[in-house]
Amino acid sequence: MGEARDAIVDAARAQTVACGWDGVRMGAVAEAAGVSRQTVYNEFGTKAGLAEALARREVDRFVGEVRAALAEHGADVHAAAYAAIRRTLASAADNPLVKAILTSARGGSDELLPYLTTRSELVLTESTTALLEWAGCHLPDADPAALTFAADSIVRLVVSHIVLPQAPVDETAGKLADLAVLLFLAAASPR
Repeated sequence: MGEARDAIVDAARAQTVACGWDGVRMGAVAEAAGVSRQTVYNEFGTKAGLAEALARREVDRFVGEVRAALAEHGADVHAAAYAAIRRTLASAADNPLVKAILTSARGGSDELLPYLTTRSELVLTESTTALLEWAGCHLPDADPAALTFAADSIVRLVVSHIVLPQAPVDETAGKLADLAVLLFLAAASPR
């Protein structure tokens, strides 16, 4: 993204956090980004195009955090899984955009929600891919089908705990990391 494009998405994110997507106005986004309203329309076409860019950035940020946490712990399956899961759960709980979306969605009028919910498959796919890439480096002899199942299952469980948390982040991350170890090591064990 170019500087103007980044500034526009930053401004749209800030306005979404402050007043919900329904309250975001292209003119106000332009003013906050220090560009003309026409520049916003030239870059994104419509408010829907801006929503798409904002959603894409959130997906990229989320998956980037997963990759970084995994990389920090190398081949230590438990430590890598715990770090990635904990960072994801904590980030989701502290993300003001997620909070703004959940708050405005209760009224059923927020137009941004469909852009993020239609991205759920992309989040699942890209997060699973990040786990598979990490596992491929550190568990090279594992059964590919079993690894795919393990990664997909862990990602889906983490997402379910984001949507409906039932315990503190550290506790949930620890239990899910224990499960990840079982699934990944089972995939790596010869049958």
